[in-house]
Amino acid sequence: MSSLAPKTAIITGGGSGIGRAIAESFAAAGAKVAIFDRDEAPARETAESIMAAGGFAKVHLCDVSDRDSVERAVAAASEDAPIGVLVNNAGIAHIGTATTTEEADFDRVMTVNVKGVYLCLRAVLPRMVEAGGGVVLNVSSIAAITGLKDRFAYSASKGAVQTMTYSIAADYLASGIRCNAICPARVHTPFVDGYLAKNYPDNRDEMFAKLSAVQPIGRMARPDEVAKLALFLCSEDGAYVTGQTYNLDGGYMNLRV
Repeated sequence: MSSLAPKTAIITGGGSGIGRAIAESFAAAGAKVAIFDRDEAPARETAESIMAAGGFAKVHLCDVSDRDSVERAVAAASEDAPIGVLVNNAGIAHIGTATTTEEADFDRVMTVNVKGVYLCLRAVLPRMVEAGGGVVLNVSSIAAITGLKDRFAYSASKGAVQTMTYSIAADYLASGIRCNAICPARVHTPFVDGYLAKNYPDNRDEMFAKLSAVQPIGRMARPDEVAKLALFLCSEDGAYVTGQTYNLDGGYMNLRV
């Protein structure tokens, strides 16, 4: 099994969904997991689950869009062990076109999804340079590389995450830092269930089936499937991989007919 011991691995948005699956996977691989999240309850639940399974996890309440909050959390996380891995997973979604997206909504998406990644990079990268290396993994989306209807602000934000991935890989290669991104299609998380319950209470199962069928493989990805790829890319098993983006899309990009 891939090992991350004895590194500290920061996972933003690590309290639920994809972030929780990555946190659990990394802890099982020996990392000292630092869960960065704004929502304390799910973050605590995830940490307790990891500890009960014999792993190590701490919760650091953090708003990735706030510089002071990020810097405090990064400083606290580094106390347990040098930061070897940063997973920029925290993000928010938005539905709308260029003309139906309100300015405030556009600003909010860009502040969390783009500025949040920048602030975490700004706080962590100097520590990785000083330690002689590290790994950054950005959770992007197929929205960064293809046109999706009604996802204007979200697609713009993930496009920025995509190009930041390449920039970090190029700028920090000589410092022993690798940087890659995962671009999932739809993943079955609590967010999806909440979205369906709110917007399609009377035909939830029908809409779930339709959303699943968008992927040629016939289903959504599971969070643990994203976590397995994340573990490979962040461990020594992926030591030769940098500046890459991996589509985890059930054939969405290449097999649609």
